[in-house]
Parts: sequence; C-alpha cells; structure tokens
Amino acid sequence: MIYSMTGYGKSVVLFENKKICVEIRSLNGKAMDLSTRIAPQYKANEMEARSIVSAALERGKVDLSIWVEQNEKVEMPSINIAVMQGYIEQIQAASEATGISQPENMFELLLRMPDVVSRKEVYEASPEEWEAVRNCLHAAIEDLLAFRKQEGEALAAKFRNNIANISLLLASVEPYEKERVEKIRARIKETLDKQLGVDYDNNRFEQELIFYIEKLDVNEEKQRLSNHLEYFLSTMDGERGQGKKLGFIAQEMGREINTLGSKSNHAEMQNIVVRMKDELEQIKEQVLNVM
Repeated sequence: MIYSMTGYGKSVVLFENKKICVEIRSLNGKAMDLSTRIAPQYKANEMEARSIVSAALERGKVDLSIWVEQNEKVEMPSINIAVMQGYIEQIQAASEATGISQPENMFELLLRMPDVVSRKEVYEASPEEWEAVRNCLHAAIEDLLAFRKQEGEALAAKFRNNIANISLLLASVEPYEKERVEKIRARIKETLDKQLGVDYDNNRFEQELIFYIEKLDVNEEKQRLSNHLEYFLSTMDGERGQGKKLGFIAQEMGREINTLGSKSNHAEMQNIVVRMKDELEQIKEQVLNVM
C-alpha cells in the first residue's frame, strides 16, 4: 500500500489551565526537511520532538507547530511606574543642566528604558506537562498518517488507471506490426524497381529484408515494458515507503516506450507511443508525492 507525502494532522490536549495544540503539515520532498515552531517552555524538548516526527514520517517537507492557549487570563507585562518616574526626573535634570530640550516622544522613549517594563519569565515545562505534549504529538502524527493513507489510496487508483491504459495501448500495437512489415517490404521493393531500376536477386533481397526487419523488431521492448507494468503494480501493493522505487520503475518504463517509438517506423504505432508517454508522464508527476 502506498502513502502520500502530503498530509495534515492536529491534536489538542488539556493540561491544568492550558490547552496544548500540536499541528503538523507535510508536502513531498526527497528527504526529511523538518521546520519547527515550538512554544518557549518546550524548547528544551525540541530535539526529542524532532526525533519522534522524523522517525514516524520518514521523509518530506514537514512543518511542526506546538503552542499553548491559556484558559485563564494571561498575566500581562507590567509597567514599573516608580522606575519610569525616576527616569523622568533624571531627563528633566539633564535637560536643565545642558540646555538641551526634552524629547517630544518622552513616553515612547521611557518604555524602551531598562526595567520600565517587566516581563513574566518563561517557565520550563514539568515532566508531566511534557508527557502530555508528547501524547498530543503522537496523536497529531496518527492523524497525519491517516490523511497520508487516504491520499495514497487516491494515488493508487490513479496509477492503476494509468497502468491499465498503457497495457491496452501496448496490446493495440500488435495489429500494426504485421502491416508495418508489409509496408516496409513494398517501399523497399518499389525503390529498387522504379527509382533505381536495378536488377537484384530475390533470395538475397529477402535475406537482407529479414535482417533489416529484425533490427526493427519490438517484441523484446514489449515484453520488458509489460514486465515493468506488472512490477510497478506489485511494488505499489507492497510495503510502505516505495516511492523512490516506483520512480525508478517509471524511468525504466520510459526507456522501453522510447525505444518502441524509435523502432516503430509506422505512423499509427508512433501515435500509440505518444499516448503511452502521456500516461507515463502523469505517473512520473504523481509518483513524486509517494512515500
């Protein structure tokens, strides 16, 4: 079964007076590319969070967010009036002593002075709180994996349709192969008879024609392409994390289709090859999203 690398997961847990939220988003990527936005009180545990996410999601461009919503009124930073008044007195005294006028934006200036605004220190989460966050993280990952599975099922259905179309197109080549041989024979014979006007040995002509047609034989390419189609389906039904392998198989399918086109030497067969390439291109585009 294949999984998509595109996914979204979110989980919320209550701990004491806080609502802890974990959100994970993922897109396709060749390797694990993890970006985090974590509340300050959990920064000490960031490496563990990264390890958990990387092990579970394997690869892709992943954004992890952990934040806290307070259920109670959050304690706001406070302005120390006494300290501010002291700065005002010093500024006034300096102005009188130097003759320099006092600043017009006095209040804005005072708010930037040291110790005027006191901020609440960020606490470090207790082991119990981090355990709650860890459980929330695992729940968000499970939510995202369910999303990836659902997207993977949609991709699998699309791939099966593409593979079935290529198989039908491959089967439709056969009637034109015999027709192609007759057209090649007639074209070469006409060239020898009418345009060159030379005498030739019919037996030798048949031998050379067989040799020429053998070079254009596409049976091996058809067989290999058919094998690749079956291998793609069996790989898709195997273990999770086969995206890169499916990409390699698609490349091999492309090689056989290209060779089939170069050997076809027949307008209708070349049209069929173009339609095969269109189906294969859809596979190549979507396989980039597969885990």
